[in-house]
Amino acid sequence: MVNHSILLERLTDIGIQDICTLTTILPKLLPNFLTNNSYISFSGCILQMYCYMMCVDTEILLLTAMAFDRYVAICNPLRYTIIMNKRVCVLLAAVTWVTGSLETLPHTVVISQFSFCNSNVINHFFCEITAVLKLSCTDTFVLDTMILAASVISGLTPFLLTLTSYVFIISTILKIRSAEGKSKAFSTCFSHLIVIILLYGTMIGIYMEPSSGDSTKSNKLPTAVYIFTLPLLNPLIYSLRSKELKVALKKALSRKPKYVSH
Repeated sequence: MVNHSILLERLTDIGIQDICTLTTILPKLLPNFLTNNSYISFSGCILQMYCYMMCVDTEILLLTAMAFDRYVAICNPLRYTIIMNKRVCVLLAAVTWVTGSLETLPHTVVISQFSFCNSNVINHFFCEITAVLKLSCTDTFVLDTMILAASVISGLTPFLLTLTSYVFIISTILKIRSAEGKSKAFSTCFSHLIVIILLYGTMIGIYMEPSSGDSTKSNKLPTAVYIFTLPLLNPLIYSLRSKELKVALKKALSRKPKYVSH
Protein backbone atom coordinates (compact mmCIF):
# COMPACT_ATOMS: atom_id res chain seq x y z
CA MET A 1 0.00 0.00 0.00
CA VAL A 2 2.66 2.49 1.05
CA ASN A 3 5.89 3.06 -0.77
CA HIS A 4 7.35 4.97 2.14
CA SER A 5 10.40 7.13 1.55
CA ILE A 6 12.96 7.44 4.33
CA LEU A 7 14.44 10.69 3.04
CA LEU A 8 13.02 12.70 5.96
CA GLU A 9 14.20 10.06 8.41
CA ARG A 10 17.73 10.38 7.05
CA LEU A 11 17.69 14.16 7.07
CA THR A 12 16.28 14.34 10.62
CA ASP A 13 18.50 11.49 11.74
CA ILE A 14 17.67 10.69 15.38
CA GLY A 15 21.09 9.02 15.63
CA ILE A 16 22.78 12.40 15.18
CA GLN A 17 20.61 13.86 17.91
CA ASP A 18 21.43 10.91 20.20
CA ILE A 19 25.15 11.46 19.67
CA CYS A 20 24.64 15.15 20.45
CA THR A 21 22.92 14.27 23.74
CA LEU A 22 25.62 11.82 24.81
CA THR A 23 28.50 14.12 23.92
CA THR A 24 26.86 16.86 25.96
CA ILE A 25 26.93 14.83 29.18
CA LEU A 26 29.52 12.04 28.96
CA PRO A 27 32.77 14.01 28.31
CA LYS A 28 32.40 15.69 31.70
CA LEU A 29 30.63 12.87 33.55
CA LEU A 30 33.14 10.09 32.85
CA PRO A 31 36.21 11.97 34.17
CA ASN A 32 34.19 12.82 37.28
CA PHE A 33 33.67 9.10 37.97
CA LEU A 34 37.28 8.17 37.21
CA THR A 35 38.99 10.97 39.15
CA ASN A 36 36.32 11.61 41.80
CA ASN A 37 36.53 15.26 40.76
CA SER A 38 32.99 16.52 40.16
CA TYR A 39 33.76 20.17 39.54
CA ILE A 40 32.56 22.07 36.49
CA SER A 41 33.06 25.72 35.63
CA PHE A 42 30.08 28.07 35.59
CA SER A 43 30.43 28.70 31.86
CA GLY A 44 30.78 24.96 31.25
CA CYS A 45 27.64 24.31 33.29
CA ILE A 46 25.65 26.90 31.32
CA LEU A 47 26.88 25.46 28.02
CA GLN A 48 26.01 21.91 29.10
CA MET A 49 22.54 23.03 30.18
CA TYR A 50 21.94 24.75 26.85
CA CYS A 51 23.10 21.79 24.77
CA TYR A 52 20.99 19.33 26.76
CA MET A 53 17.80 21.42 26.48
CA MET A 54 18.49 21.99 22.80
CA CYS A 55 18.81 18.24 22.21
CA VAL A 56 15.54 17.52 24.03
CA ASP A 57 13.59 20.18 22.13
CA THR A 58 15.11 19.13 18.82
CA GLU A 59 14.25 15.46 19.32
CA ILE A 60 10.63 16.30 20.13
CA LEU A 61 10.37 18.40 16.97
CA LEU A 62 12.08 15.71 14.88
CA LEU A 63 9.58 13.10 16.02
CA THR A 64 6.72 15.49 15.27
CA ALA A 65 8.02 16.01 11.73
CA MET A 66 8.34 12.25 11.29
CA ALA A 67 4.76 11.79 12.54
CA PHE A 68 3.57 14.15 9.81
CA ASP A 69 5.65 12.20 7.30
CA ARG A 70 3.91 8.97 8.27
CA TYR A 71 0.52 10.68 8.23
CA VAL A 72 1.07 11.70 4.61
CA ALA A 73 2.45 8.27 3.69
CA ILE A 74 -0.57 6.39 5.04
CA CYS A 75 -3.45 8.85 4.67
CA ASN A 76 -2.39 10.36 1.33
CA PRO A 77 -0.14 7.72 -0.27
CA LEU A 78 -0.81 8.81 -3.86
CA ARG A 79 0.26 12.37 -3.09
CA TYR A 80 3.18 11.43 -0.84
CA THR A 81 5.95 12.15 -3.35
CA ILE A 82 4.35 15.50 -4.16
CA ILE A 83 3.80 16.65 -0.57
CA MET A 84 6.98 15.18 0.95
CA ASN A 85 9.35 16.13 -1.82
CA LYS A 86 13.05 16.69 -1.22
CA ARG A 87 12.64 20.43 -0.71
CA VAL A 88 9.97 19.97 1.97
CA CYS A 89 12.02 17.31 3.77
CA VAL A 90 15.13 19.51 3.83
CA LEU A 91 13.05 22.45 5.06
CA LEU A 92 11.47 20.39 7.87
CA ALA A 93 14.86 19.08 8.95
CA ALA A 94 16.37 22.57 8.99
CA VAL A 95 13.43 24.08 10.88
CA THR A 96 13.57 21.44 13.63
CA TRP A 97 17.28 21.96 14.33
CA VAL A 98 17.13 25.75 14.12
CA THR A 99 13.98 25.97 16.26
CA GLY A 100 15.44 23.62 18.87
CA SER A 101 18.59 25.75 19.04
CA LEU A 102 16.74 29.06 19.36
CA GLU A 103 14.03 27.95 21.83
CA THR A 104 16.49 27.23 24.63
CA LEU A 105 18.72 30.26 24.08
CA PRO A 106 16.61 32.78 26.12
CA HIS A 107 16.52 30.44 29.15
CA THR A 108 20.27 30.02 29.07
CA VAL A 109 20.93 33.74 28.76
CA VAL A 110 18.60 34.55 31.69
CA ILE A 111 20.08 31.85 33.94
CA SER A 112 23.62 33.02 33.18
CA GLN A 113 22.69 36.40 34.73
CA PHE A 114 21.38 34.89 37.98
CA SER A 115 23.19 35.04 41.30
CA PHE A 116 23.96 31.69 42.95
CA CYS A 117 24.51 31.99 46.68
CA ASN A 118 22.61 29.10 48.27
CA SER A 119 25.21 26.45 47.45
CA ASN A 120 27.62 25.39 44.73
CA VAL A 121 26.66 21.72 44.82
CA ILE A 122 24.25 20.60 42.08
CA ASN A 123 22.03 17.75 43.24
CA HIS A 124 22.25 15.95 39.89
CA PHE A 125 24.81 14.17 37.72
CA PHE A 126 24.89 17.08 35.25
CA CYS A 127 23.71 20.70 34.99
CA GLU A 128 19.99 20.03 34.75
CA ILE A 129 17.96 23.24 34.73
CA THR A 130 15.69 22.56 37.73
CA ALA A 131 18.66 21.42 39.85
CA VAL A 132 20.62 24.56 38.96
CA LEU A 133 17.68 26.87 39.69
CA LYS A 134 17.41 25.47 43.22
CA LEU A 135 20.82 27.02 43.94
CA SER A 136 19.85 30.52 42.81
CA CYS A 137 19.05 33.31 45.25
CA THR A 138 17.53 35.40 42.45
CA ASP A 139 13.77 35.61 41.98
CA THR A 140 13.00 33.02 39.29
CA PHE A 141 9.42 34.11 38.56
CA VAL A 142 10.24 35.53 35.12
CA LEU A 143 12.24 32.47 34.16
CA ASP A 144 9.58 30.10 35.49
CA THR A 145 7.04 31.91 33.28
CA MET A 146 9.37 31.60 30.29
CA ILE A 147 9.87 27.89 30.95
CA LEU A 148 6.12 27.34 31.24
CA ALA A 149 5.50 29.15 27.94
CA ALA A 150 8.33 27.23 26.27
CA SER A 151 6.94 23.94 27.59
CA VAL A 152 3.63 24.67 25.87
CA ILE A 153 5.34 25.65 22.62
CA SER A 154 8.06 23.02 22.46
CA GLY A 155 6.39 20.22 24.43
CA LEU A 156 2.60 20.28 24.47
CA THR A 157 2.10 21.64 20.95
CA PRO A 158 4.29 18.99 19.23
CA PHE A 159 2.63 16.31 21.35
CA LEU A 160 -0.85 17.41 20.23
CA LEU A 161 0.30 17.56 16.59
CA THR A 162 1.79 14.06 16.88
CA LEU A 163 -1.36 12.77 18.59
CA THR A 164 -3.54 14.29 15.86
CA SER A 165 -1.41 12.66 13.17
CA TYR A 166 -1.79 9.25 14.79
CA VAL A 167 -5.55 9.66 15.26
CA PHE A 168 -5.86 10.05 11.48
CA ILE A 169 -3.31 7.28 10.88
CA ILE A 170 -5.10 4.75 13.09
CA SER A 171 -8.46 5.73 11.60
CA THR A 172 -7.09 5.11 8.09
CA ILE A 173 -5.49 1.79 9.06
CA LEU A 174 -8.76 0.51 10.52
CA LYS A 175 -10.48 1.23 7.22
CA ILE A 176 -8.04 -0.96 5.28
CA ARG A 177 -9.75 -4.24 4.43
CA SER A 178 -6.82 -6.53 3.74
CA ALA A 179 -4.72 -7.85 6.61
CA GLU A 180 -1.57 -7.41 4.53
CA GLY A 181 -2.38 -3.74 3.93
CA LYS A 182 -2.95 -3.16 7.63
CA SER A 183 0.31 -4.91 8.45
CA LYS A 184 2.31 -2.78 5.98
CA ALA A 185 0.74 0.43 7.22
CA PHE A 186 1.31 -0.49 10.86
CA SER A 187 4.95 -1.46 10.24
CA THR A 188 5.51 2.02 8.80
CA CYS A 189 4.65 3.58 12.17
CA PHE A 190 5.68 0.87 14.64
CA SER A 191 9.28 1.92 15.37
CA HIS A 192 8.43 5.62 15.40
CA LEU A 193 5.53 5.04 17.81
CA ILE A 194 7.73 3.11 20.25
CA VAL A 195 10.28 5.94 20.33
CA ILE A 196 7.51 8.49 20.95
CA ILE A 197 6.14 6.46 23.88
CA LEU A 198 9.61 6.09 25.41
CA LEU A 199 10.45 9.76 24.92
CA TYR A 200 7.26 11.24 26.36
CA GLY A 201 7.24 8.62 29.11
CA THR A 202 10.68 9.72 30.32
CA MET A 203 9.84 13.42 29.86
CA ILE A 204 6.76 13.01 32.09
CA GLY A 205 8.93 11.29 34.68
CA ILE A 206 11.47 14.10 34.57
CA TYR A 207 9.30 17.21 34.56
CA MET A 208 5.96 16.09 36.03
CA GLU A 209 7.26 15.12 39.46
CA PRO A 210 5.30 16.05 42.62
CA SER A 211 5.85 19.55 43.91
CA SER A 212 6.47 18.30 47.44
CA GLY A 213 9.62 16.59 48.58
CA ASP A 214 12.98 16.41 46.82
CA SER A 215 11.84 16.30 43.21
CA THR A 216 15.42 16.41 41.92
CA LYS A 217 16.14 12.97 43.35
CA SER A 218 12.95 11.56 41.84
CA ASN A 219 13.79 12.72 38.30
CA LYS A 220 17.36 11.38 38.21
CA LEU A 221 16.26 7.90 37.09
CA PRO A 222 14.07 8.98 34.14
CA THR A 223 16.76 11.50 33.15
CA ALA A 224 19.35 8.73 33.13
CA VAL A 225 17.01 6.57 31.05
CA TYR A 226 16.59 9.38 28.52
CA ILE A 227 20.30 10.21 28.29
CA PHE A 228 21.87 6.74 28.39
CA THR A 229 19.21 4.17 27.49
CA LEU A 230 17.21 5.78 24.66
CA PRO A 231 20.28 6.49 22.48
CA LEU A 232 21.13 2.77 22.71
CA LEU A 233 17.57 1.62 22.01
CA ASN A 234 16.80 4.00 19.13
CA PRO A 235 19.11 2.34 16.54
CA LEU A 236 17.69 -1.09 17.43
CA ILE A 237 14.09 0.13 17.32
CA TYR A 238 14.46 1.82 13.94
CA SER A 239 16.36 -1.15 12.52
CA LEU A 240 13.27 -3.31 13.14
CA ARG A 241 12.08 -2.03 9.76
CA SER A 242 15.05 -3.75 8.13
CA LYS A 243 14.04 -6.94 6.32
CA GLU A 244 17.44 -8.48 6.99
CA LEU A 245 17.05 -7.97 10.74
CA LYS A 246 13.51 -9.39 10.70
CA VAL A 247 14.73 -12.50 8.88
CA ALA A 248 17.62 -12.91 11.32
CA LEU A 249 15.28 -12.55 14.31
CA LYS A 250 12.86 -15.11 12.88
CA LYS A 251 15.70 -17.58 12.35
CA ALA A 252 17.02 -17.02 15.85
CA LEU A 253 13.59 -17.45 17.43
CA SER A 254 12.72 -20.51 15.34
CA ARG A 255 15.84 -22.43 16.28
CA LYS A 256 15.18 -25.26 18.65
CA PRO A 257 17.46 -25.42 21.69
CA LYS A 258 19.95 -28.25 21.65
CA TYR A 259 20.10 -30.45 24.68
CA VAL A 260 23.21 -32.32 25.70
CA SER A 261 22.86 -35.55 27.65
CA HIS A 262 25.19 -36.18 30.55
